[in-house]
Amino acid sequence: MKIVNTVVEYFKESYRQSKVAFYCEFFELFLVGGASAILTFTVLDPATKIFIPMYFVGSTLGVVSTTIRKAAFATILTSWFTVMNGIALVTLFL
Repeated sequence: MKIVNTVVEYFKESYRQSKVAFYCEFFELFLVGGASAILTFTVLDPATKIFIPMYFVGSTLGVVSTTIRKAAFATILTSWFTVMNGIALVTLFL
């Protein structure tokens, strides 16, 4: 039970520190996790028109949340993902 309480408190503290970052991370989790699952299950014929936009929006939310939380290296990493996914979006749809 102590582990459950520790995990619950961790999430509560994350929410208290920044509601905006918390919700960015929440939606980022579903977008990036969902995109990863789609890529995994369509790897032989990738559903790029579905997972690339999901990765792009998810990584953009990651830039927002890591900037708010002042996580310097995570901000650099998510910024890199956003740029790469932006290039993929332009290549795919234009």
